[in-house]
Amino acid sequence: MDRLIAASAELQLNSLADVVRRHAELTPERVAITFEGRHTTYRELNRRSDRVANGLSALGVEASDRIAILDKNTDRFFEIWLGLSKLNAVIVPINARLAAPEIEYVINDAGVKVLFIGEPFVELVDSIRGRLTSVKRIIVINQEYEAWRESFPSAEVRLQTSADDVTMQLYTSGTTGHPKGVQLANCNVLEGMSSTLQAWGNWTAADTALVAMPLFHIAGCGLGMLSLVGGLRIMMVREFVPAQVIALIEQERITVAFLVPAMLLFLLDDPSMAKADMSSLRRIVYGASPIPAKLLRRAIERFGATGFVQIYGLTETSGGITVLMPEDHVDPEHPRMKSCGRPMGGVELRIVDVNGQAMPQGEVGEIVCRTAKNMKGYWNRDQDTARTLRGGWLYTGDAGYVDDEGYLYIHDRVKDMIVSGGENVYPAEVESAMFGHPSVADVAVIGVPDERWGEAVKALVVLKPGASEDAANILAYTRERLAGFKTPKSIEFIDVLPRNPSGKILKRKLREKYWQGYERRVN
Repeated sequence: MDRLIAASAELQLNSLADVVRRHAELTPERVAITFEGRHTTYRELNRRSDRVANGLSALGVEASDRIAILDKNTDRFFEIWLGLSKLNAVIVPINARLAAPEIEYVINDAGVKVLFIGEPFVELVDSIRGRLTSVKRIIVINQEYEAWRESFPSAEVRLQTSADDVTMQLYTSGTTGHPKGVQLANCNVLEGMSSTLQAWGNWTAADTALVAMPLFHIAGCGLGMLSLVGGLRIMMVREFVPAQVIALIEQERITVAFLVPAMLLFLLDDPSMAKADMSSLRRIVYGASPIPAKLLRRAIERFGATGFVQIYGLTETSGGITVLMPEDHVDPEHPRMKSCGRPMGGVELRIVDVNGQAMPQGEVGEIVCRTAKNMKGYWNRDQDTARTLRGGWLYTGDAGYVDDEGYLYIHDRVKDMIVSGGENVYPAEVESAMFGHPSVADVAVIGVPDERWGEAVKALVVLKPGASEDAANILAYTRERLAGFKTPKSIEFIDVLPRNPSGKILKRKLREKYWQGYERRVN
């Protein structure tokens, strides 16, 4: 194993700041991040994060303060995050796909003190600026940011930190209409990093990792930090454009990558893939949503069976908790390919019933896990935290079973969450936005199978008396209030929604006709 990964395993890192400090000492001239022609070494990354820390300190940022970043992927993300880690402050990455009201809610809910934004978001932020109750300073990530950063010294910043201190607050879609802030501590993010690098196929500092997932997702920022722990070079793209990614893999000889199934589909369908040299790419980790068997077979034919690793996890578990290893992919027709693997090192899994009692092997129940990677809790949501974290176990909200060899199979969702293109969508949030339309009397949102996105968001709408069926108008109204990926792909008008005696909509009954012919209710 590469000595840098071995070193990071022996270090017993206390915080994320220790990662860049250590590599700046060991291999200062090694490139840490390549982005749009910029090459940042570990020495430069360490110095820039010190400048950021000194700059934020001058703005009054203290330990535990929340600092947000709203932008598409940028190499500046990591120098800001590492600078915050040196101050023991917390980064709040904001989903760049959200609509203005959603962004406003996240900023105010987190109590953000300083907001970093990309140039494309200046106009949007200006539209809500007067309603941002806690923000003291907004810094645009362009020449303004660079001038601000360079105006402060690179003197080393070393504040006392604890492995249990929160380093990141990621917002997930809310089950009751508002997103929740998932608090991840240093120990959550760093726990098992070296074992993860091994499980994913012995990633070493000789590898170049493609970071194409959005950094406001745990799959993006987590993969980036994992790569920095291992001393890898990160090859980052601002956003996922299939032809550009294919060209980058060829030109930069990228060796390892994380891709959601929808990304794999887009790469395989791109015309440039036919003649592309993908020989450098030795490992593809996929996850965030189930992969259709047909797509996996296509991918294995193009890239080779031994190159694939599947993971299953949540934002609340700091990413992956199970892994389906490369050797499991040798036979793509094997029934085991419908599983999402076995628990990673340091992870315990159980299948429990509604009372939290363990279920017999092979029977379906809720998946719960116990690991040091489990979140610290939801920000200012004690009741939600208490429902999710119970007795040291995290209740995932997913239903599944474990076979006699310890492989986990996802069967359904205990909660109504929809996974579309790797994005989590909660029906309650979409329904809340749609209810405000003057023509909508009642609405239910469900996930339906979709070849391109895995699942698509569908709305079943009951109109008010005398209202006309104008799906385009309702969708436009919804899109003004929600991110595009949450807005339904289609609307079906019905006379009445089925409900149980207590008035709850029978979502399972609504989904049934769309899922006929599918073995499980996830896609």
